[in-house]
Amino acid sequence: MSNDIAIAAGTNQADLIQAWERELAGAAAARRRLDPGGEWSHLERAHILSQPMAMRHVRTHLLMLSSALRRRDRREVVGQLFRLTVAAPGSWTGRYPVGNTGGADVSAFKSMPIPDDLRPLLGP
Repeated sequence: MSNDIAIAAGTNQADLIQAWERELAGAAAARRRLDPGGEWSHLERAHILSQPMAMRHVRTHLLMLSSALRRRDRREVVGQLFRLTVAAPGSWTGRYPVGNTGGADVSAFKSMPIPDDLRPLLGP
C-alpha cells in the first residue's frame, strides 16, 4: 500500500483542493436531485483527490458514510466505519492505495488506476 504519488510536481495544493471541492459540490447537487448514483460517483472522485490530505480524506469518508446511511447500505456503513479509522494515518504516512475509490465494494488496500482527468493533479 506504499504510495509513490502525492501531489504531482508543479501542482499547487490549492488546485487539488479546488478539484476536491468541485467533486463535493457535484455530490451535493446529485443528492439534491435525489440521484444517489451520481452522488456516489462524485464522492469516489473526491476520495481519490483527498488521499494525500488527511483531514479532507477523513471528511470524504464521513460524507461517504452519510450517503451509505441514507441508502441504508449496511455493508457500506461498516466499510466506511473501518476506513474512517485508517484514513488519516494513511494520509499522514503516505501509505494509502493510490487511485482507490474508497467504497466498500473494493479492498481498502487495493491501488487502482487514477482517472485520466485527475492524473495531472496527482501525478503519473
